[in-house]
Amino acid sequence: MNPLLQQLQPYPFERLAALKAGCAPPADLEHIALSIGEPKHPSPEVALASLRQNLELSNRYPLTRGSPELRQAIAHWLQRRFKVAAGSIDADRHVIPVNGTREALFAFAQCIVDGRSDGLALMPNPFYQIYEGAAILAGAHPYFYSTLEQNNYLADIDAIDEKTWQRCQLIYICSPGNPTGAVIPEAQLVKLIEKSLRYDFVIASDECYSEIYFDDNPPPPGLLQAAFNSGNQSFTNCVVFHSLSKRSNLPGMRSGFVAGDEKIIRSFLLYRTYHGCAMPPAHQIASIAAWNDEEHVRANRELYRKKFDAVLDILAPVSRARKPDAGFYIWLNTQRSDTDFAQQLYVRQNVTVLPGSFLSRDVNGANPGSRHVRMALVAPLDECVEAANRIKQFIDSLD
Repeated sequence: MNPLLQQLQPYPFERLAALKAGCAPPADLEHIALSIGEPKHPSPEVALASLRQNLELSNRYPLTRGSPELRQAIAHWLQRRFKVAAGSIDADRHVIPVNGTREALFAFAQCIVDGRSDGLALMPNPFYQIYEGAAILAGAHPYFYSTLEQNNYLADIDAIDEKTWQRCQLIYICSPGNPTGAVIPEAQLVKLIEKSLRYDFVIASDECYSEIYFDDNPPPPGLLQAAFNSGNQSFTNCVVFHSLSKRSNLPGMRSGFVAGDEKIIRSFLLYRTYHGCAMPPAHQIASIAAWNDEEHVRANRELYRKKFDAVLDILAPVSRARKPDAGFYIWLNTQRSDTDFAQQLYVRQNVTVLPGSFLSRDVNGANPGSRHVRMALVAPLDECVEAANRIKQFIDSLD
């Protein structure tokens, strides 16, 4: 058995189940789950219709690199969305479709990390736990950089010392952030790209929440956009990960893509050829329809805006709940133990939230996720409003 498996920690939802074990919530209150970031809005008909019409294509093997039409649709979307010059993203050289970003973020480390004993994979803290597992099983040492409230939940990359950068082989970034919702400004992305060129490491930018923002704000910038605008028009050391799960409410279709540095994409394609994880043909065609349509994405953002406005208005008198830069999470400061808060909220109000310490690691004796809970506003508006009222009542009842 691979001994590195013993270094993996329980997944946050395993720890949440253990926290709730033996608890008896009020029987007269329907359970409301704000713990899992699974989109609940309707999937776009434009994609579903295409999927239904092409199911007969299941009788053939798909190409690992995806169809030319899908790669072209992705390249065009990237150019439109991030305002880079037409033709700057080549569908044949810069793009690979993947089965959702989760499997790609994990597999990517296996391709990039060279296995030397002192190699580091940097990642935000709090973070998406796939980054940690990917780093460990690839033979790298996870290095956690904290994203704290006093820094607007952004990394202080200048605080990372030179020896760490010299050992860095891969850095995961997430913008908009999970769970904080913080968006990394383009200037900071440029600074990180400059460091990657100086110290020769790869940037893996998880951008799967990039299309859930508030329309009175500018769209979140992306890593390829920052590279192109700063003169790195070959996207050296830069790779982005996008998905239809959040953008288009298609989490079960497992459709996303990886794009960026041509040399890295070529190596990742070689890895994936052996990995055997090509997207089904019908899903590829449905994905083309989804990437080519923005109407459903705008409607999706409006649904989230209404929920944030309603929930934050209810919570304002009793908490420091804030609207994130983007994404669909509220990163609520509990002012007390996050595990106790989550457990007692479930016991008293039958509402489930995720303790922030389950999404973080202790660094120098401190856990940046402690005294926070993550609330995913994925349920329908009426459920989110009901949950907010129950949370308000719960906080009012605390000493």
